[in-house]
Amino acid sequence: MENFRFDALKITLSRKPYKVSPPSKRVPDYFGEMTFNKKAMREFLSQEAFGKVISAVEKGERIERKIADQVASAMKAWAISKGATHYTHWFHPLTGATAEKHDAFVDPADEGRAIDSFRGAELEQQEPDASSFPSGGIRNTFEARGYTAWDPTSPAFIMDGTLCIPTIFVSYTGEALDYKTPLLKTLSAIDKAAVDVCRYFDRNVKKVIATLGWEQEYFLIDSALYTARPDLVLTGRTVFGHASAKDQQLSDHYFGTIQERVMDFMRNFEYEAYRLGIPIKTRHNEVAPNQFECAPVFEEANLAVDHNQLLMHLMKRVAKNHNFNVLLHEKPFAKVNGSGKHNNWSLQTDKGENLLSPGKTPKENLRFLTFFVNTLKALHTHSDLLRASIASSGNEHRLGGNEAPPAIISAFIGSQITNTLNQIEKTGHIVNDTDDGMNLSIPKIPEILRDNTDRNRTSPFAFTGNKFELRAVGSSATCANPMTALNIMVAEQLRTFKHDVDMLIRKKVNKKEAIAKVLVKYVKESRPIRFEGNNYSKEWIAEAEKRGLPNINSTPEALRAYLSDKNVKLFKRHNVLNRKELLARYNIRLENYTKQLQIESRVIGDLATNHIIPVAIRYQNLLIDNARGLKEVLDHKTYVKLSKNQITSLKEISEHITQVKTNVEAMKDERRKANRMESTDEMARAYYDNVRPYLEIIRYHVDKLELMVDDTLWPMPKYRELLFIK
Repeated sequence: MENFRFDALKITLSRKPYKVSPPSKRVPDYFGEMTFNKKAMREFLSQEAFGKVISAVEKGERIERKIADQVASAMKAWAISKGATHYTHWFHPLTGATAEKHDAFVDPADEGRAIDSFRGAELEQQEPDASSFPSGGIRNTFEARGYTAWDPTSPAFIMDGTLCIPTIFVSYTGEALDYKTPLLKTLSAIDKAAVDVCRYFDRNVKKVIATLGWEQEYFLIDSALYTARPDLVLTGRTVFGHASAKDQQLSDHYFGTIQERVMDFMRNFEYEAYRLGIPIKTRHNEVAPNQFECAPVFEEANLAVDHNQLLMHLMKRVAKNHNFNVLLHEKPFAKVNGSGKHNNWSLQTDKGENLLSPGKTPKENLRFLTFFVNTLKALHTHSDLLRASIASSGNEHRLGGNEAPPAIISAFIGSQITNTLNQIEKTGHIVNDTDDGMNLSIPKIPEILRDNTDRNRTSPFAFTGNKFELRAVGSSATCANPMTALNIMVAEQLRTFKHDVDMLIRKKVNKKEAIAKVLVKYVKESRPIRFEGNNYSKEWIAEAEKRGLPNINSTPEALRAYLSDKNVKLFKRHNVLNRKELLARYNIRLENYTKQLQIESRVIGDLATNHIIPVAIRYQNLLIDNARGLKEVLDHKTYVKLSKNQITSLKEISEHITQVKTNVEAMKDERRKANRMESTDEMARAYYDNVRPYLEIIRYHVDKLELMVDDTLWPMPKYRELLFIK
């Protein structure tokens, strides 16, 4: 009988490295060469058009049609000079991925000729068929019209000979059908709210941008081994698989030497990323075997989100050249580290000042404390919204272990700032802490400045010196969701802060004293959200409950935050999303959750019934034949003694087979019941409560069989092969 596992292993072990010739130029020489950036715009645009585009980017001014025509003409000329033949509006529909429809520049002309054409109208707006994208009930299937509109704040780029133009995506009636539209609106909201607060300290601040630095974790698996695992192909994770005797317990993979084949892949995708203007800065081995991470420098949040979506696509495409598959699932392998996408968020003024960086003067420190404390207060008030923004079936497997934060949202701020806030709360006024460093007295090592915080890998929302790190975002997720939530909740809190301070000022309270009074109040009110200990401990779960912090483990329950009166009013107040749009997102995320569990349960049923059980029975028959042979050649006493182990194994295998069969049928019954439910909410909850538990029960028995069945019969690559063979 054929064994695809061993065929895959033979292919993998016979691989010859795919060598990448290093570029002859230095990175600065080709960085951004495939993007229509400022350098390209200066070369191809008139001075007037260039100024208008920059004003649109920096001030939000509208681009007139005549300018759009000039930009389109210049963009076309630039793209064709780079070998592009097509253009597309590149957008972020509510699938969580990206979408594109390619059109050729070429247009027919008279006398059988053709010309290249691209007009301002085609740059500014297009009409892709919206009927097949999820809308959550915003429109019926027969109402197919949707519009994409140019986002000039994110530069166009060329991918595979196509000019890609970042756009928003809205319905015929104007509702947002994408993740970029609400993100852009929250960036505008936090800009206005933060500028208003900044002017308490500096009247010359005109703009504040939210910055984002994401860290992308991922696994690499040889493509032959990947193909031999139907569960990886169809669900992105291994639904079965016993732990390898050795995995990450020796901590020898983390920051270890990067293997040659992996390094070739990294060099290749980094080269392509640099050409697209993605500023990748860091690469390293992660904790689990075959797990890695890359990270760029900080960028404006909208551009950073676009770059992360683009990078995930780029990594998958480049990996194929190296006979790898990139796994972005949050928990592709049980009992080893899962993959997250840490979102490092901060605020920066148009003067280049980081508002979450402690200052050197009392005035700067008061401004820092203002934005720091307001962020904590926003987290305390809207933790349910942030939890909803990172909810997914993949994250359910990941959150709560192996360096992934738990579902309870809390903030870690470090001992130094904790002491400062405790003093503020105790004394009722603002104090300054001037301790700024330590000398380790190590020869030839300069003084190491002490960060304001240590690192806490169990915290969902940790302050790390000059930014907050949201560690709970899943590896496969779009950064737009959590950034939209974080921006709007902080914008709302800053607006409330300004109102509270202005009320005191109108009562003749000194401005600085008014700011201090309000901050002292917020420090006290937000105390429950701060936690400096081990977020995995049972004691923290009990403590969080006492503090009134929600512990929401299920995605269906977490997503309900989008429909709470508090959050509906929040989104409406800032003109980001209306109730209809929020309800649509709620329904889409629930449907996606249900479908993912549905697919996983079907894959488990298929693999267990058609792959695992037949192999287990075949091995069982071998044991039976062996026992019969022993009985024929041995005397009864010796036979009883020697066949004891075979009989015990036969009984254990039979029990596991029975359990697998019984639970697969029970799972199917629960799935049928859930599928008959008309309510999206009820169906999702039924899948979580009644179908999902069987996934782990069936897995337990299959994984036990993996340890018992002859290795030469086992049909799928095992963890020791998936995680250690490159």
